[in-house]
Amino acid sequence: MTAPNKRFLTLDDLRQKIDAAEVDTVVLAFTDMQGRLQGKRLHASYFLDVALEHGTEGCNYLLAVDVDMNTVAGYEMSSWDKGYGDMEFVPDYDTLRMLPHLPGTAMVQCDLVWLDHAPVVQSPRTVLKTQLERARAGGWQALAGTELEFIVFDTPYEEAWNKRYRDLVPSNQYNVDYSLLGTSRVEPLLRDIRNHMYLAGLDVEGAKGECNLGQHEIGFLYADALVTADNHSVYKTSAKEIASQHGKSITFMAKFNEREGSSCHIHLSLRGLDGSTVFWDGDRRSALYDSFVAGVLATMRDFTLLYAPNVNSYKRFAPGSFAPTAIAWGNDNRTCAVRLVGHGPSARMENRVPGADVNPHLSLAAMLAGGLHGIEQELVLEEELVGNAYISDKEHVPSTLREARDAFATSDLARTAFGDEVVDHYTNMADVELAAFDTAVTDWELVRGFERM
Repeated sequence: MTAPNKRFLTLDDLRQKIDAAEVDTVVLAFTDMQGRLQGKRLHASYFLDVALEHGTEGCNYLLAVDVDMNTVAGYEMSSWDKGYGDMEFVPDYDTLRMLPHLPGTAMVQCDLVWLDHAPVVQSPRTVLKTQLERARAGGWQALAGTELEFIVFDTPYEEAWNKRYRDLVPSNQYNVDYSLLGTSRVEPLLRDIRNHMYLAGLDVEGAKGECNLGQHEIGFLYADALVTADNHSVYKTSAKEIASQHGKSITFMAKFNEREGSSCHIHLSLRGLDGSTVFWDGDRRSALYDSFVAGVLATMRDFTLLYAPNVNSYKRFAPGSFAPTAIAWGNDNRTCAVRLVGHGPSARMENRVPGADVNPHLSLAAMLAGGLHGIEQELVLEEELVGNAYISDKEHVPSTLREARDAFATSDLARTAFGDEVVDHYTNMADVELAAFDTAVTDWELVRGFERM
């Protein structure tokens, strides 16, 4: 991989900025299981004088904790019995960029390796890179785009925490889907995010309102799949930081309330290594494209855990919600799990299953693994679904995290594609979330039961 554009930095660029006192902090970041950026802030001089040559480490529990950063049981790679040792952060200098919303700060994203330099196979970035290498061995490169929705609140994060995330004030009081008036209400924040992300190396398309109160989306240009996943993680973290600077808060929950959920539709296509179009043949879809889509559909239930990783993720899947329930495909049909759009060089599939809480590296890895399975097995694509997929007799995506967990854990396809270490690791992640949820007393239970039962 090479830097996507000239807004990224080279090491020489970084040295010059440090010498000129334009950069004093270098962030080393990696994407964790939950799709978050984690890592360290290094003083710029220390980075140049020490870390650049000798590297830096972090505790291996960073890939073996829950969302609250609690150490939990069940992970083979990390435990009290194993002493919670270190893993090494290996910077990918093609990802070196400024973070213009933070004074004097540059960032580089990292791969994770053990101290003997063997890759940490459970690391989300490694999981995706493994599938990209499979594609490359077949003569293809993967291009992708993620469409990430979020809800903006005029309530700051600290106040939201103190209110237990209840009675927050959305930045819009009505449906602002495509509304220019509605988005202008939030434009100071949206503009700040767009412009800062452009300067950080992302290719911004635009912003639009969505259906839920305060819900918006900022779109980015289709790019190399690894670049897209890395940028997705940078954007998600930065958007929260910028919102905080504005005295606001943003949530990427899949389903914040009973209204519309927040999706992360993922567009994906293959190209030849020379950039040639392989999903289109003359005036129609190619056989390779059809087999790829057939593979994604065939593995959809088994891989749903990587598209919908949390208990809350499954609240989106409801008839008439624009979140899919049926495992089917259609041409420009938003009721299906897979929507085919474009033609010629723009031909691509859209996976509508993931929500805004998805880990971009894992979801893209799952789509690639499914599609490559379809190509390798020469799967035949079923007839397209025409009409309303919600009322069809098609098989459904799992409706709960427990159902998706069981499908993933027992899947021969998943173990073949990702390996036992990865499948067992993310099965345990689901087990941890389910155990925590099963012991929680929810607001729903309190309202229904406190007085009236």
